[in-house]
Amino acid sequence: MSAPPAGDPRPFTVFAARVAACRARIEGVLDRALALPDPGTARLRAAMRYSVLGAGKRLRPTLVYLTGESLGAPLASLDAPAAAVELIHVYSLVHDDLPAMDDDDLRRGRPTCHKAYDEGTAVLVGDALQGLAFEVLANEPMEGTTPQARLQMIRVLARAIGTSGMAGGQAIDLAAVGQVLNVAGIEDMHRRKTGALIECSVLLGALAAGVTGGPQLASLESFGAQVGLAFQIQDDILDVEGDPALLGKSTGADAAHAKPTYPSTAGLPAAKRRAKELREAAIAALAPLGTRAGALAQLADFVVNRAS
Repeated sequence: MSAPPAGDPRPFTVFAARVAACRARIEGVLDRALALPDPGTARLRAAMRYSVLGAGKRLRPTLVYLTGESLGAPLASLDAPAAAVELIHVYSLVHDDLPAMDDDDLRRGRPTCHKAYDEGTAVLVGDALQGLAFEVLANEPMEGTTPQARLQMIRVLARAIGTSGMAGGQAIDLAAVGQVLNVAGIEDMHRRKTGALIECSVLLGALAAGVTGGPQLASLESFGAQVGLAFQIQDDILDVEGDPALLGKSTGADAAHAKPTYPSTAGLPAAKRRAKELREAAIAALAPLGTRAGALAQLADFVVNRAS
């Protein structure tokens, strides 16, 4: 968590406590989801738990919780979508780290899954986590959530990880190595690869709270889109000037792999300005929610000001 803003630190302290509570809650939910019974797959199950548990910012499940809470949803109805989106996120990290993708050795301050286990196991970990995410979202109790809303949640998550979302963004990323993209191309890649799942997290929280359409959902969709792009631009910035000890991974990887990023395309000052513009646009999108959106606005600040 970044330093509290100037002025009265109490709102930030309350926000930090809420984020910490979300992280603690999702750890327990994920631990239960990963208590898989099949004795014939002990190595795979161990690798899944290694990849998922005990590390990470848990931004996406936190967005599910904060969005749903702001709309009056009970926490118990948010556990399944929060777990599902984090399982998908971890699956994407495990696959992104593979030699055929980004070829990274460190993730969250420790060896990546294919280094701790092996490449074949890492592929299966990602496959299994993706399947488990949809199983959790389809089957786990969500008090007060209608079957229609649950089906909409499954559709939203599926779309976020497909060709128009995460997988499509990764495909653009791979094709762009050694190439020059303009700013619009960079933003399209980032909105798909990273932003789509962050936007999805906000929508899942809203859907679990019974907001399945109308101005509120549109406002939250816009908020999620701006925060998602801001998050990835800040990631690009941190890859240039971040502290590896705080990040839990090496910096300079994008430049080493000749991958176009926002700073390499538009320059570091422009990247920082764009991240701040997106933060302001995200906060403005929350206006229809009034005071209920306080924690989400603070999270937008955190995304742009974070050091890890």
